[in-house]
Amino acid sequence: MKLTFHGAAQTVTGSMHLVEVNGSRLLLDCGLFQGKRSESYERNQKFPFDVTKIDAVILSHAHIDHSGNLPNLVKQGYSGPIYCTDATKELTDIMLRDSGHIQERQAENLNHHRTKRGEPPVEPLYTEKDAEQVAPLLRGVKYNETISVADGAAATLHDAGHILGSAAISLRLEEKKQKKHLWFSGDIGRRGMPILRDPILPPDDVDVLMMESTYGDKPHRGPEEAYQEMKTVIQRTLERKGKVIIPSFAVGRTQELVYNLSRMYDEGELPAVPVYVDSPLAVNASNIFRRHEECYDEEMKALVHSGHPALDFKLLTYIHDLEESKELNTRSDPMIILSASGMAEAGRIVYHIRWAIENKRNTIMIVSWQSPETLGRKLADREKNVKIMGETYRCRAEIATVGGLSAHAGQDLLIEYASAVKGKAQAVFLVHGEERGALPLKEKLKENRVKHVQYPLPHSSVEL
Repeated sequence: MKLTFHGAAQTVTGSMHLVEVNGSRLLLDCGLFQGKRSESYERNQKFPFDVTKIDAVILSHAHIDHSGNLPNLVKQGYSGPIYCTDATKELTDIMLRDSGHIQERQAENLNHHRTKRGEPPVEPLYTEKDAEQVAPLLRGVKYNETISVADGAAATLHDAGHILGSAAISLRLEEKKQKKHLWFSGDIGRRGMPILRDPILPPDDVDVLMMESTYGDKPHRGPEEAYQEMKTVIQRTLERKGKVIIPSFAVGRTQELVYNLSRMYDEGELPAVPVYVDSPLAVNASNIFRRHEECYDEEMKALVHSGHPALDFKLLTYIHDLEESKELNTRSDPMIILSASGMAEAGRIVYHIRWAIENKRNTIMIVSWQSPETLGRKLADREKNVKIMGETYRCRAEIATVGGLSAHAGQDLLIEYASAVKGKAQAVFLVHGEERGALPLKEKLKENRVKHVQYPLPHSSVEL
């Protein structure tokens, strides 16, 4: 039995881990690496293993850094099953199609400039048509249902509380009468967040724990404190007649923010200004959210059963049409715009930021972790000048970061998560984290008597 860390090792994005047992090869996640575009293209295009030798894929959730390279995997010859929860199955299909569309648009834009410079055109990483080939391979699995995924490998998906359908993957492995229980956390959610249930902790019989460490350097503020901070930022922006622009992941974060805004308006805490969700993907994802009540927490179920439109309210408009999106940027009246992508690297949010960034009345609100080299990270780092679509813009708008809204566990819950297995675990591997998150967590875990904690190198392997 062998485990190899091919992605999200000593970085956050590109989750991809290979498990080998009895001659079978199981891939846990197949995500896009996100960073500098030239480096990202190269890393995402070339897999560090023979794609045709993979027997099954198990997907923790639909976010692109966990699912986004599945079209390439299929394009290069993979034709086996992709196991995931029912909600993840639906979300992954729409997200990959959207990602393929974005890849095509980015290649078109890049080639426009390359042609002017006399340079050869580039091909998109994959197309929307490529992405469509993934859907027939997706296999929906219910939470807590155990299935055989290979000879000597049984998988069970447990609620991770991160986004709709997100799961930790329990793998019970047996080879030559040796048994191992491997638990891959995927992305760990938080307690007390709106809409979803709290994450399930691993059981105490886990031999090998592989867990995320994104925010291993600090505990988060509580959800209520983050809610109040979000409200304060919006209130002061609207008081100065500005726009609030929020780069937001279409799946998960957008629905939670809409839930919070609905509450603010229900309680009369904001002036009556329009709210726009400007992302076709977010609109489609919200429709999927409405269909998967099995993922809701008790409070969300009660709201829905009472007839409360938790993801809709009077001042909220979901925008599909591109012309309607463009029209928002010609207006000067106060408003709130949520738009994808969450790291402000593609999609309509880039245009909204471009039109808003040089007006000091406006606010750009950063509500999630931002990958290095992305526009979102540059804004979060308070760079005074940023490049947007090849042009330099002076950042005069207020930049507000509301970290407590993260859908990832903070240091305190990560310690509790790892401590749940400290009685038996032979190894704890910290993945999905930069050094600034993983290394402080590693030290904290040692202080809490969690043994054998490692921060594996990319493409390194361990025998289980």
